[in-house]
Amino acid sequence: MSKPTLTHGDFTGLASDYSKYRPGYSESVLTGLLALVGKPPSEIAAVDVGAGTGIWTRMLAGRGLHSVVAVEPNDDMRAHGVADSNGLGIEWAKGNGEETGRPAGSADFLSMASSFHWVDFDRGVREFHRVLRPGGRFVALWNPRYLDGSPELLDIEAHLKTLNPEIKRVSSGRSGIADRMTELLWACPFFEDVVYLEGRQSRSMTIDQYLGVWRSVNDLQVQLGQQKFERFLDYIRDRLKGRETIETVNLTRAWSARRS
Repeated sequence: MSKPTLTHGDFTGLASDYSKYRPGYSESVLTGLLALVGKPPSEIAAVDVGAGTGIWTRMLAGRGLHSVVAVEPNDDMRAHGVADSNGLGIEWAKGNGEETGRPAGSADFLSMASSFHWVDFDRGVREFHRVLRPGGRFVALWNPRYLDGSPELLDIEAHLKTLNPEIKRVSSGRSGIADRMTELLWACPFFEDVVYLEGRQSRSMTIDQYLGVWRSVNDLQVQLGQQKFERFLDYIRDRLKGRETIETVNLTRAWSARRS
């Protein structure tokens, strides 16, 4: 039986792989982002919008914040997030970047981790301005693969173009809206004091774990279709044949802007 056809931004059916295999973000970048708020962590009320399965949300909760709310529209992703964060004091709610459902002036820190590219920019920043307290910080961040220096990983990424020459990454933090984030936020009347931070973190993964990360990617599966995506996974298996593990590096890229 074939899988249901995916649509852009719908992670139904991908949440399990997303929960198991997606990497965390740079702890050093998180430290810097919280410092920009100008309050002790114990006084910061945080809202993480488009929280997915809560990878970034759990990192926030681990810093001892006053409160952490996760807002996620997809039922499958949210269910995994609730299960993964059991006992951490995170409140989960249904909502999205255009309509978070959070009270006005209720947050000091509002973030979107690997999800802001799915949001209508104008509606999103207006909503975030509403939810944030005066002087609160909006953060958009991504965690793309850092491929420089790894011929194997560069070769795997390049193979996507042989399967679909017109493929265009939607969710990569090194393309799309991320290319224009600094200018977009500086031009936005709702925010000021735009700050950019980045940091790298590496990890060793088994080949199955590495394949699991790819299986959690929505935009590639939508653009390739099921058959070509399975061919892509087969190519990875063949390219890494005989290897037990692979070293990967992720680049956390974060933009923080203060509510005007």
